[in-house]
Amino acid sequence: MTKTIQIETLDHRGQFDVYVAEPAGTPRAAIVVIQEIFGVNAGIRAKADAFAAEGYLALAPDLFWQIAPGVELDPDVPAELQRGLDLMGQFDQDAGIRDIEATIRTARSLLNDAQSDSGLAARVGAVGYCLGGRLAFMTAARTDVDASVGYYGVGIDGLLGEAHAIAHPVLLHVPQEDHFVDKDAQARMHAGLDDHPKVTLYDYPGEDHGFAAQFGQRRSDEAAQLADQRTAAFFAEHLG
Repeated sequence: MTKTIQIETLDHRGQFDVYVAEPAGTPRAAIVVIQEIFGVNAGIRAKADAFAAEGYLALAPDLFWQIAPGVELDPDVPAELQRGLDLMGQFDQDAGIRDIEATIRTARSLLNDAQSDSGLAARVGAVGYCLGGRLAFMTAARTDVDASVGYYGVGIDGLLGEAHAIAHPVLLHVPQEDHFVDKDAQARMHAGLDDHPKVTLYDYPGEDHGFAAQFGQRRSDEAAQLADQRTAAFFAEHLG
């Protein structure tokens, strides 16, 4: 079952929409699905639905609510791709992390209600794509999320100063031909994170940015399936 709920910001200055996909039975844990620059579009909703099918309570917050509430863009349409890039330039990432934290708190509350008789721990993970991959790394460093996965996050090499704050497991998927993250940036990521006890990086030779999109022209099916299998195993280990 799916629905849209509203969550109040941490500073009580507004509310934002969150797409929620619920599993058929008691959720094993919750996963916050962090959008690309294209909003909570059909691809992100499909990601959330897929996690719900695996038994997770999935929540996808509309992080662009202050600049373009409810926006849904198609990355295969050049004008909409450009619109997404423009929105990214306007987006306050620090505010986005606060909204993700509010979503994590809501997810834990919903889990506590749903799992009240199960004896399960209310664990919450985060997974993000593109802009969301960067935000997933920031979420790991700045919140108490239990596990985080980032797909082709941009600019993570500029966030390595926050890596010391990561206390829970992180998995990063790095396409080696990412036209937004060059080889030097990838090398800096490895140099800064390979020895971190909580962080694992997987490289994908020949793959470009967006290779694990749920559908559309960017998807590279074999690599996407491998990355998603690794993500599923990671969440099963660290969330339950």
